[in-house]
Parts: sequence; C-alpha cells; structure tokens
Amino acid sequence: MFPIGDDNSDRTITPFVNYAFIGLNVLVFLAFQQLGSNEHFTYAFTLVPREITTGQDIIASIPIIGPAGKAVGEIQNYAAPLGVYFNVISSMFMHGSVMHIAGNMLFLWIFGDNLENLLGHVRYAAFYLLCGVAAAFGQILMGPDSLIPMLGASGAISGVLGGYVLLFPKRQVRAIIFNFLTTVPAFVAIGIWIVYQLVSGYLTDPSTGGVAYAAHIGGFVAGAATVHLFALGRSR
Repeated sequence: MFPIGDDNSDRTITPFVNYAFIGLNVLVFLAFQQLGSNEHFTYAFTLVPREITTGQDIIASIPIIGPAGKAVGEIQNYAAPLGVYFNVISSMFMHGSVMHIAGNMLFLWIFGDNLENLLGHVRYAAFYLLCGVAAAFGQILMGPDSLIPMLGASGAISGVLGGYVLLFPKRQVRAIIFNFLTTVPAFVAIGIWIVYQLVSGYLTDPSTGGVAYAAHIGGFVAGAATVHLFALGRSR
C-alpha cells in the first residue's frame, strides 16, 4: 500500500508540528548522516536493544548475518554521547537511506496533518513521541538481547496510522494498492498495511536485522490504544 494523498478539505490549522518533525528528520539525515558521511554519528545515536535492557553502553563490532547464517560484514557500534536511553528518542529521527526517509516522510506528510488538525499542536507532538517510544519497546520486547541497531521514524508513523484509522476510518485515501491507483476508505488502505506488517513480522527473525516489523506493530497498537485519550474534548 503506497499512499499518494488524502482528503484535507476540513483542515483548519497549519500543521506546524508535523512540518517540524519532517524538517527535523530531513535535517538530521542530510546534515549529519549524509553530507558528512558520518558513520560514527549514525551508530552512536541508534537504539541497540541490549543496551536498553542492560543499561550498558556496548562498544563493539556487531556481525551482519546473511541468509545462510554466516557473517557477511560488521557494524561498529560507538559510544552513546548522551546515554543509551536518550537513543530511544534520537533513533526516531535517523534513517538508513534516501528511500528509507523518503517513504517515511511521505506517510507522515499525508496522514500526520489530519491528526494534528484534530488533536492540536501540543497533543499531537506528545502523541507522536509516545508512539515512537512504544514502537522502540515493541522491538526490544521481541529481541531484548539483540545487538542490531534500530533507527527510523516508521514506528512513530505507525502510531499515526493507528490513530488515523480510528479517527478517520472512512476518509478517502488515494493510493497504489497491488499496482493499481485507486481511492479507498482509510480503513481499507491502512488495513492492508497492518496485515502486511503482521504477516511479515511473523515470518521475520528479528535477530537477523532488516525491517523492524515489531516496532511498526508496537507503534500502531500504541497509537490506536491512546488516540481517543489525546482526542478528549476536541471537536470531531
């Protein structure tokens, strides 16, 4: 499910916070991760599950395991300058490639503004960060001893999708679904997305790296579970 856009005809405020989150992600990616080619910076601020579960900053070379179960390379994990728990937040604003950040920011651009319009700036900011933290702990829960670094905004954005589908289930979303450009209600588009996450998460071994499906599911559940609390007293 690849979204193209949705209905914004009822938007009454400028989604400054959503724009700020997008801008911060792009700034971190370009200024620190790309222009300087700063591998040290990238791996110093990513989240390593075992560091969170043990509270220890692990500085070591982490082998990359290929499909055959053999090491095909390694990642050097550097010291966390602001402590390992800060990386729960910092990892939410870091990405591994141009396609990684482009896909995440597209989802956030399309779905985040609607939530901010309903929740308000402050509540939306708190909601987004809460979903990102919940996503991180969802991945940690699935692999508490993993040394694979985790980074990306997709966990928090999954929470945005969880909130969106409950608050705007019938809102029309333009998307490419199974290679067809179509317009469907949000519950159909996001429903296809979450089914894919569940199936892929079940089939994927978190210890081998790759997409953090457990983080996506954790963020989505957190968003769906808390969005009505954040929306209390807001005009629907």
